Amino acid sequence: MPTSIFNKITEGFSLKDSAPVTSGIEDVIYIFNEDEITITYNTANPLIIDGLAKSGSGKVYKFEGTNNSFNAMSKLAKTQVGPRYTEEIDFNIAGLSVDVKTQLRAMAYGRVKAIVVNNYKDGDSAVELFGAINSLILTEAERNAADESLEGGYKLKLTNPDKLREPYPPRAVYIAPELGSASYASTLAALEALTV
Repeated sequence: MPTSIFNKITEGFSLKDSAPVTSGIEDVIYIFNEDEITITYNTANPLIIDGLAKSGSGKVYKFEGTNNSFNAMSKLAKTQVGPRYTEEIDFNIAGLSVDVKTQLRAMAYGRVKAIVVNNYKDGDSAVELFGAINSLILTEAERNAADESLEGGYKLKLTNPDKLREPYPPRAVYIAPELGSASYASTLAALEALTV
């Protein structure tokens, strides 16, 4: 007798002619320490985050780049207890001051969560959070002083800690204003409010 599967598909999808898929992410990443921002998940769908709030004096830090220098990746891994996702964010830092090195150490020893803004803006997943459950750590920080493409800056990779992959794909961040419905603009406004 066949056993019932845990989840079941409920609809299909097709490519849209009016809003074709676009690759890549914008040259901005929002990063915060895992215990400084409280995440609220949508009660009807755990893949949607509909609220972010400061815990105490916590804030979101904004990293900006240029020329498509940031990348995000999520990859499914089948395990004996179900699907898990490896999440990675690659980005560059132009600089090598003591302040930059202090932030690199903090990301390597602490745990952070990161929000990316996709180039594809159609739908509720234009903005996504990586590391929702297990957070991310800095696993690579490479600096080649002769690398002219980075002008001697650092090439960084945030990813899941060892043996702590995510149980879901990156969560959609879709935050409504006080009055009205959630939109791309209201989500970005909520993120920017947390950076000050």
